[in-house]
Amino acid sequence: MNRMDRMMAIVMALQQRPETAQSLADKLEVSKRTVLRDMQALAEIGIPLVALPGPGGGYRLMDGFRLPPLQLDAGEALTVLLALDGIGKYADSPFREAKRTVADKIRSALPEQMLGQIAPLLRHVEMEVPERGIQAPFLSALMAYAAGGKWIRAEYRSLNYRRQLTLKPLRVYAAHGFWYCEAESLEHGEKRTFRVDRFVEAAEIPPPPGAGGGRGEAAKGATPRSSTGREDFRLRVKLTYRGSLLAEQDPHFGQEVQQVGEAEWRLECTLPGSEWDWAVSYFFGFGRDAEVLEPQTMREELHQRAAELAERYRI
Repeated sequence: MNRMDRMMAIVMALQQRPETAQSLADKLEVSKRTVLRDMQALAEIGIPLVALPGPGGGYRLMDGFRLPPLQLDAGEALTVLLALDGIGKYADSPFREAKRTVADKIRSALPEQMLGQIAPLLRHVEMEVPERGIQAPFLSALMAYAAGGKWIRAEYRSLNYRRQLTLKPLRVYAAHGFWYCEAESLEHGEKRTFRVDRFVEAAEIPPPPGAGGGRGEAAKGATPRSSTGREDFRLRVKLTYRGSLLAEQDPHFGQEVQQVGEAEWRLECTLPGSEWDWAVSYFFGFGRDAEVLEPQTMREELHQRAAELAERYRI
């Protein structure tokens, strides 16, 4: 951080609350002597700093003094506008309207020279988000439940069924064009990730008896066995380059994909037993771009599916 950026950071920090020279030094990762020199320079250019008396001491800005808003350089403005463009592409997002208005406000506040500098980049750089024809009517509610640490009773639909679930939303995030909610699930006894557009109902309820307040509480005492009775299983998959790109997009294990050779990638992870059927269908869809190495029983199921498909297309 150069001196001008550091002086700007000092003023912005003092706009929020009084600070001591040492607390500013800790935040900026410089010496106390450096902060005192910067504050002397600020005073010399007319920034109204007020020294606080008493044992604690410290500094604040004179009442009523504020920096003009949006002191952004070109890189910061580009970062904000690209982020706004990306989040606004998500279907049924509560931010789509706000994205348009705030982007207009930022552009109107930027100097013409800076706008001319970043405009070519904005035309040629973007955040790609797949278009999804979905609706997520409970997105805003789930965000509020997560922020408030609330428990909810929800009806959730998956590919094959609908069921009632008791959940504590922990966070809501966007990935691959979908909104996801990570939540403690009382029924599953662990954290699970749910597609937000698949919530049919969601309503706040009192905390269930024995439910803890923190992450991982619902899983205490739970055994690693799904409601179907199948145990958690270790998955090892060999992938082609195309297969690795597909697997990396999965929000559950995409980060586990590793390159092990010039043209070979591996995925190794542990999945809940309840995801067995999903995993079989998922990797069957990869065709030649994936080979499940273990578990052996999954290889056998995939072989059976392939044999049935070959029989269907027998000439």
